[in-house]
Amino acid sequence: MKIYTRSGDAGSTGLVGGTRVRKSDLRVESYGTTDELCSMIGLAVSFMDQEDPFREELLKVQQVVFDCGSDLAKLNDSQQPYKVIQAEIDFLEERIDEYWDKTPEITRFILPGGTRVASTLHVARCIARRAERCVVALMDTEAEINPLVLSYLNRLSDYFFALARLINVLSSEEEIFYQNSAEVFTNKKRKRDRHVSSHSKSKK
Repeated sequence: MKIYTRSGDAGSTGLVGGTRVRKSDLRVESYGTTDELCSMIGLAVSFMDQEDPFREELLKVQQVVFDCGSDLAKLNDSQQPYKVIQAEIDFLEERIDEYWDKTPEITRFILPGGTRVASTLHVARCIARRAERCVVALMDTEAEINPLVLSYLNRLSDYFFALARLINVLSSEEEIFYQNSAEVFTNKKRKRDRHVSSHSKSKK
């Protein structure tokens, strides 16, 4: 069986259900960006030992990101149920709160970096933000999608940020503060105050 079909040589591709659209379509851009994100998570996992405590969790997240792409590739008349559910968002929120409470309080922006895993998760965070922007642009065309995909991607960038910080802390990697940052937090460890990275500037 050959993996190429030549059906896309004219610039179109098939969605779930068979409908064909241009490869420049915002829906294709949206699920294509989640595919890129999924691959970046795979890269982060490849840097981990088999016994790494976060390995299985990231593999679980990778599965859901794949589900996000699957949902985005479906038209509302595809007759196939969406895959991303609220429980997946709840899982991310629980992990974000747990990991944020385990990291030192910070009041200024920090620079992305640290260990190979943490640095890769910071890249994943940026791709998650871009995927989120693509989905918003798709929704602005009044396209129907699973709204939980947008919520999941929104939480996901915060999850990557919190996990990257925790991995650096556990690895004794010093966090480097952005030198020209003003104080962005004055209260101590408020749950869900997770906008302490440059990614917060583009949020909402």
